[in-house]
Amino acid sequence: MSTRVATIALVVADYAEAMAFYRDRLGFDVVADVDMGGDKRWVVVAAPGGGARLLLAKADGPEQAARIGDQTGGRVGFFLETDDFARDFATFSAAGVRFLEAPRHEPYGSVAVFEDLYGNKWDLIEPKG
Repeated sequence: MSTRVATIALVVADYAEAMAFYRDRLGFDVVADVDMGGDKRWVVVAAPGGGARLLLAKADGPEQAARIGDQTGGRVGFFLETDDFARDFATFSAAGVRFLEAPRHEPYGSVAVFEDLYGNKWDLIEPKG
């Protein structure tokens, strides 16, 4: 049997603004944008290099809305791997992505934490090796 984590739901406030952030600032591809009726859409984005995709899921009610931007309790919950840290750090910074720290070099690779448009924390990371 072969399995993999394919798609991860990310609760967002608005489909259009979330798609714009991931597409225009991070360079993600919009894989799907399907109207499901009743103000619901199936919106999937993915980094151009592949890997797990993000389902941009519009919050449905106050309980879900309260989780926007804090799905992982304030810790880094998402990891965007790159093959060229310096290039992507510069590109993202120029596109207005907010980094919370200067780049650092750890035993496992080069890394810097950034926030998405809602405050979810991400690592931009170029693994060593």
